[in-house]
Amino acid sequence: MRWQLFQQDALTWLHDQSSNQFDALVTDPPYSSGGLHSGSRTADSANRKYVNDEKKYPEFSGENRDQHSYMLWSTLWLTEAHRILKPGSPFLVFTDWRQLSVMINAVQAAGFTYRGCVPWDKTEACRPQKGRFRQQAEFVLWGSKGAWHGKDGPTYPGVIRCSVMQGGPKLHTTGKPVPLMDALVQVCPEGTVLDPFAGSGSTGVAALRSGRRFVGCEREQAYFDIASERLGTVNSTTL
Repeated sequence: MRWQLFQQDALTWLHDQSSNQFDALVTDPPYSSGGLHSGSRTADSANRKYVNDEKKYPEFSGENRDQHSYMLWSTLWLTEAHRILKPGSPFLVFTDWRQLSVMINAVQAAGFTYRGCVPWDKTEACRPQKGRFRQQAEFVLWGSKGAWHGKDGPTYPGVIRCSVMQGGPKLHTTGKPVPLMDALVQVCPEGTVLDPFAGSGSTGVAALRSGRRFVGCEREQAYFDIASERLGTVNSTTL
């Protein structure tokens, strides 16, 4: 089977999986970020935090942890992800500037070898802040479970420039463009890409388009349905 998607809480689902079965982790977990002050970080509506429109996308939960609990939670799910990856598997995990140091600590606490950070340049199309620097980048932490899986292949870019809307409109409040995910999955070995926070399924779409397999988990019913529909219509370029 080319892909599977499960509707379940990520940490619970990861805990139930057997060890050493997946070939790569590529995921975009909730950031529990989105504001300078505690009131905005703990707002009930994820849409209000990120796009100032409560009706634009279906809601999602898991966005109201403070920084200490976020680091603990991240370490827990990353530890389970580490266990179920095969030795040498790469990981790619999204974060933003507020949680960057937290996630760097969490991936290492979980047992991964942290190897670098790829900035995603969202281009000048992102929201400006007059008199300030643009918050124009998010970040992809990368590394591996032990030794890197191979030394052959091309050198990939250290910065990826891609607008949020490139490749089509977003289907999730914090959805990532498929061309960005196409670029990221190229570093993964052949086999199965794991995403325990599948959202609208962009990681899975990119994995399938590249000829890899995909297994994901998504807790929210609305996004599970969106992702399932998208994954069911993908044609691989190599399979």
